Amino acid sequence: MMPSVDPRRMANAIRFLSMDAIERAGEGHPGTPLGAADITTALFTRHLKFNAADPLWFDRDRFVQSNGHGSMLIYSLLHLSGYEAMTLEELKRFRVLGSHTAGHPEIHQSCGIEVTTGLLGQGIANAAGMALAEAFLNHRFGDDIVDHRTYALVGDGCLQEGVGQEVIALAGHLRLGKLTYLWDDNRITDDGGIDLALSDDMAARFRASNWHVQEVDGHDIEAVSEALRLAKLDPRPSMIACTTSIGRGLPHEGQRAAHSARLFKEHTDAARRALDWPHAPFEIPEDVRAAWLEAGRRGGAEQQAWQARVAVLPIEKRRELDRLREGRLPDGWADALHAFKRRMAESGHSDHGYKISGDIVDLMTEVIPEMLSGAPDLEGATLHKRRLAAFTADDRSGRYVHYGVREHAMGSMLNGIAAHGGVVASGITYLAFCDYERPAIRMAALMGLPVTFVFSHDSIGIGTNGPTHQPVEVLAALRAIPNLLVLRPADVVEAAECWEIALEHRSGPTALVFARQPLDPVRRAVNFGADADNRCRRGGYVLAEAAGGQRRVTLLATGSEVAIALQARDLLQADGVPTAVVSMPCWELFEQQDQAYRRAVIDRSTVRVAVEAAVVQGWERYIGEDGGFVGMSGFGASGAVPDLYRHFGITPDRVAEEARARL
Repeated sequence: MMPSVDPRRMANAIRFLSMDAIERAGEGHPGTPLGAADITTALFTRHLKFNAADPLWFDRDRFVQSNGHGSMLIYSLLHLSGYEAMTLEELKRFRVLGSHTAGHPEIHQSCGIEVTTGLLGQGIANAAGMALAEAFLNHRFGDDIVDHRTYALVGDGCLQEGVGQEVIALAGHLRLGKLTYLWDDNRITDDGGIDLALSDDMAARFRASNWHVQEVDGHDIEAVSEALRLAKLDPRPSMIACTTSIGRGLPHEGQRAAHSARLFKEHTDAARRALDWPHAPFEIPEDVRAAWLEAGRRGGAEQQAWQARVAVLPIEKRRELDRLREGRLPDGWADALHAFKRRMAESGHSDHGYKISGDIVDLMTEVIPEMLSGAPDLEGATLHKRRLAAFTADDRSGRYVHYGVREHAMGSMLNGIAAHGGVVASGITYLAFCDYERPAIRMAALMGLPVTFVFSHDSIGIGTNGPTHQPVEVLAALRAIPNLLVLRPADVVEAAECWEIALEHRSGPTALVFARQPLDPVRRAVNFGADADNRCRRGGYVLAEAAGGQRRVTLLATGSEVAIALQARDLLQADGVPTAVVSMPCWELFEQQDQAYRRAVIDRSTVRVAVEAAVVQGWERYIGEDGGFVGMSGFGASGAVPDLYRHFGITPDRVAEEARARL
């Protein structure tokens, strides 16, 4: 039984811990933690299913603070609830290098921080992805094992971002009924009143998208709690509009300055008088602290009951649950991929790049039952659905999510799915649409989430659709993102190897990039034994060594242009110029190899020419200042694929000419 303490005092504990930390740091955003303290007190003390002593309990409710600029709110909540890692010293180190209390919440699930937030709108979409993952796993394991809710605190800015509306529409359509948004409706933005740029009826927006909507006084803890109770009873996702006053208790409460203006001691002293809080900085009365710690223990009994239910599962079901919780793929999952690679190498299989990827996904979804595929309205154009049923409002067993024309929502929801755990998340779209989901890709890399972002139609090889759909600059942009593996396979064998790398990779996301046009076989082997290893794991390797003497020319290429480099090698070899071809499907992995290996592959004593149907940025590190490059220097054009490659000079003859000119 929780000690009988006025919940308003419990909310004020959040306010003053937040104020004191922000004042101590000399910067921060006090508006959200002060305004939303009552909302989150109702949630954490009465409704959120969690156990602070075990932050990683798989069936816990998830809480996402989407408006992450007000990060002292979640830090105060976690400290008060008893999360071991979120000590009072951590609060005092707010915004200090190396602390758990960064300027915006950064993923640290053992501390209670489910995802990194702060880029407005990302947290909204992450929460929807978590709710989708829960619904998928609930169907597999039932209510006794997987039955939890996802809550997100969202602000005006989160709802103004386009990704917010994308997710609202999709979550309502999929009827993600265990998803609840608590809108901190304070009517103030960084620039001033919300009416500077918005006059929407926000509640009507949600209702139009099939959400359950309630509107309450956000400072009335009882009203918020009752709204949360009613939200659980409705099969639709819920939005609770909580009217609040930004910066509650400050002298400038309700004003623009309350959003992020610096706090000084005179402000916090005035708030102490206004809210009757006669306690020193960082001091919490014992009865209030005890009540909060009891709230953090409240889910312990529920967790024990859950553990008892898990313990009596059939042994195979329990092993499967343990595997998913630990993020392990099924034993022997790669055997089918290795057999596929061998068959393709022996047969010299050639097909459109995206079809090859679809073949692999079709194969992998058979052996990895937790793998979810999906695309933004591109099922027929990417062929990554095949035999998979759709995940719908009425069928949670589906393994393919139709995201609609919502690339940003897809990417951000994939992050939420991965952060939730238990599901292997992948989604495909055209490479030209990558920039629509780029913020999500960057956040996946920042969080180290194992998301597989798949892209098709990767170059001028898309043909007559023209330059709008020919992403000549996007590879360079993706390669600029830290902690992202960008893999562009040259043929079916490399495609299998790159998919294997992506599925194994657990410490960050991958971007698999496939051509629209057919990929000629470059890794054929009558006796495949000598080529059975995954050569793409090294990022770059010598595909064809020079013949007839010491190497004089090194041709480097990725993807569909590897075949062009091999043809150019034939031309140079015929002229008596010993030439090697290096396939470089993943620069990031190549950079991780030891220096001796990299030197042997690149051989900087030779003439080097790179060929890629993209811009040159980045290739300089491998070809040097005087090296040759055959690729794009501007945008593409509309035309037949062979005509485009000739028009832009991406041909074996041109590659050979670039090499000869440097001999």
